[in-house]
Amino acid sequence: MDRKKLRDYTGLVLSWLASSLTIAACGGIVLYLFINGFKEISWSFLTSEPASSFTSPTAGGISTPIVGTLVLTFIGIVVAFPWALATSIYLAEYAGRKGFASVLRVGIDVLAGIPTIVIAIFGAAVFSNPKLGFLSSMVVNGDEASKAFGRSFLVSGLTMAVMVLPFIIKTCEEALKSVPDTYREASLAMGASKWRTTTKIVLPSAKNGIATSVILGMGRIIGDTAIVWLTLGGTLQMTGVQPWWKPENWLSTLRNTGSTLTSYIYYTSPAGEGNMAAKAFGASFVLIVIIILLNVITGLIAKGKRIKEEA
Repeated sequence: MDRKKLRDYTGLVLSWLASSLTIAACGGIVLYLFINGFKEISWSFLTSEPASSFTSPTAGGISTPIVGTLVLTFIGIVVAFPWALATSIYLAEYAGRKGFASVLRVGIDVLAGIPTIVIAIFGAAVFSNPKLGFLSSMVVNGDEASKAFGRSFLVSGLTMAVMVLPFIIKTCEEALKSVPDTYREASLAMGASKWRTTTKIVLPSAKNGIATSVILGMGRIIGDTAIVWLTLGGTLQMTGVQPWWKPENWLSTLRNTGSTLTSYIYYTSPAGEGNMAAKAFGASFVLIVIIILLNVITGLIAKGKRIKEEA
């Protein structure tokens, strides 16, 4: 065997080994959570609220953490997506090689590399400003409200939007760049304006990639803990006007604290503040299932895009 074939064979083996180790690590985590968490899953566990207890049988379930996870994800994506899409359209369709675009791309890369705990501290500091008290509640010191509490679903959702913004921008930009230039040229040749070409031709052609960016952003929000810990608060149940699920109380719920699956796992896990490992494993299993479903949806979207291109 000559040197060239030996290098090719060695590279193939190392690549296969690295891929196998990655799959084994991922599969091991999922299998471990399945073994330890599936036995905890029941209708009562999924539909009952957490309760203050030191014993697992009376500790309730994860209904409000599941709702909190969905609410927080919805707020974060609704705020981040229009902002990210507008930025990606500018970068992909209008910016070219302008100096401002280069600075903007550097800023996006820097923001993507900032640890979530730093973003969480930034969010907690900013939203404690009394002028932003309408997003949470005011802290009363004596007879006056001196500053905002800075912890609520609205505050946490806005902070989450900042966290996922660079990832959605970069994915959307790549989706827009993947649209063939011939589409743009044909539209412009027909007399359409640049903006109409972008909105009527480019965006519909890139919709699968854009949808993928949204799903990936949702996955990052669902799995975050630091931002939840500092900007949503430490209550496992919904606070605010009760019952929280009535429509007239929704605004109060959004302006107050709650929990997500990640914070529930921390509070019940022996590694955090709790002593109910079974509950933590059960919630972890549900969280992993949600993330796997999001990744499956992403894969289906990508597969649909390839089939459409081949057709």
